Amino acid sequence: MNIDSYFVLSVFVGTIIGLIKFQQRPAFVFGITLLILFVSNMVSTEQVVSSFANQGLLTLILLLVCSLALEKTRFLRMIATKVIHKSYGKTFFHLFSFTVLSSALLNNTAVVSTMLAPIRNNPHHAGSKLLLPLSYAAILGGTLTLVGTSTNLIVNSLVIGAGLPPLSFFDFTLVGICLVITCGIALWFLSRFLPEHHVNSEVLKTYFIDAKVGEKSTLVGKTIEENGFRQLESLFLVEIVRAEHLLSPVPPTEVLQINDRLIFSGDVAKVQQLNQFDGLSIFAHHQGLRLDNLTEVVIRPESVLLGRTLKKAGFRALFDAAVVAIKRDGENLSGKLGEVTLNAGDYLVLAVGDDFKSRRNISKNFILVSGVELDSMLSGGKALLAILGFFAAILGSALGLFTLFKGLIILLGLLILTGSVSSGELLRRLPAELWLIISSALALSYSLKNSGLLDVFSVFMDNYALGISPLFALVIIYILTWLLTELVTNNAAAALIFPIAYGLAVTLDANPMAFIMAVAFGASGSFVSPYGYQTNLMVFNAGQYKLIDFVKIGLPVSIIYGVVAVTAITLVFGL
Repeated sequence: MNIDSYFVLSVFVGTIIGLIKFQQRPAFVFGITLLILFVSNMVSTEQVVSSFANQGLLTLILLLVCSLALEKTRFLRMIATKVIHKSYGKTFFHLFSFTVLSSALLNNTAVVSTMLAPIRNNPHHAGSKLLLPLSYAAILGGTLTLVGTSTNLIVNSLVIGAGLPPLSFFDFTLVGICLVITCGIALWFLSRFLPEHHVNSEVLKTYFIDAKVGEKSTLVGKTIEENGFRQLESLFLVEIVRAEHLLSPVPPTEVLQINDRLIFSGDVAKVQQLNQFDGLSIFAHHQGLRLDNLTEVVIRPESVLLGRTLKKAGFRALFDAAVVAIKRDGENLSGKLGEVTLNAGDYLVLAVGDDFKSRRNISKNFILVSGVELDSMLSGGKALLAILGFFAAILGSALGLFTLFKGLIILLGLLILTGSVSSGELLRRLPAELWLIISSALALSYSLKNSGLLDVFSVFMDNYALGISPLFALVIIYILTWLLTELVTNNAAAALIFPIAYGLAVTLDANPMAFIMAVAFGASGSFVSPYGYQTNLMVFNAGQYKLIDFVKIGLPVSIIYGVVAVTAITLVFGL
């Protein structure tokens, strides 16, 4: 080994140690790795540029960005409302099936994000009985296709970077089906050991939002559950004001009537969800103001509003603004929004008119906090474009009509031209950290080749590993990838083990495809740790789980997953 080989080997080992030590900052670790390799001339400028512009990586970025428009439609939420049933067995089967199928075509993180609220707030079963199966189902569903999980797309980008033909859409499917069936059955039997935590939503520090059911609303005559109010994301129906009566808590069987005032508590940024309900209008709508220009303020101690209600204060005339939501720290608010007596320190979210900023009384009455950016929803033709366009890009790629990269580029162009997504939304959604991680990993693989370290590894295998069978080597690669994905993250594990797996396959004259698949499936097999996979981390907090819950359920699933994955890879791809 020369000096360059020793240097790159130390960087490689240091990267793994850094990822284990700084588990929550993989981008930081990989960024330092890239900087060291570039400054030391272990990778060229052309190779760094090539790493960031890798077609497989850009396809992954495009997929995540384009899925933003799909998440802004009602598509997934509408389906999610049909999953919950009184029977746990029926709910489990529907949840598992829906999540697996959705995760095969959509980014599984987006699927779990959409399902979190309906599962957590369902009236029939403890959220903790369903949230862990939700995450595991999303992981399993992601193994079915090329686009099911970012891990598969990362492996594809590494394959392209190694000069091999790109993976096809269904290369993962046969092995994935075996894993879905066997692990799904195991998960069903293990679900009896899940804890039963009834998740209580904290409403004391969230906004209080008032909406009214109109005379011609299609909500009238249907129950709360039938109308889908239990499946809202980060908004909770806490009470109904009906004439002079107050209903709280609100049972899921309560039938809505004309002029009911629905009182929600939650994240005001999610208030646009209420627009999807026909005939439901927010308090600010009655004041003739739209919700696309919101401002958060705090009422000053010397304000003229103190001790008065919004209705009696003539709020719109005073400030050219209407209150969308109100929050009072440490106290639950109740009743109609317009009848709440205002106190100093109350937080208000205002829909403001054109004259709001020019009014001289604003600074005397309010402390301006910030603008409020809403999570907007798509409807009509834009929603149709987002849904049909996304599935057309996936289907066209699956049928070989065009590459997924080309389909997503066209779709993104249409989404921008029609205003379905804004440049600001795209910038916020751009997965910059993921881009840096994968690009750095590609650069690291270039450095392994440039320094001659892969050649040294090949000579070592020729001299000392001639007796190793391809099957034993495949098992070792799978176990290494699986252990690393539990210790760090699935993306980092795939990026680090890929060059070793490919080099080992070439040395042993084995089928590289089998070793590539071992890396892909091993990196997706994170069931024991809540930190190894993003969907696990999402449900970890939402379901109030402990680490032992993941070990108790995840370890048996991991063992079954590993045995089935290696067996199926061997049978499907051969060695």
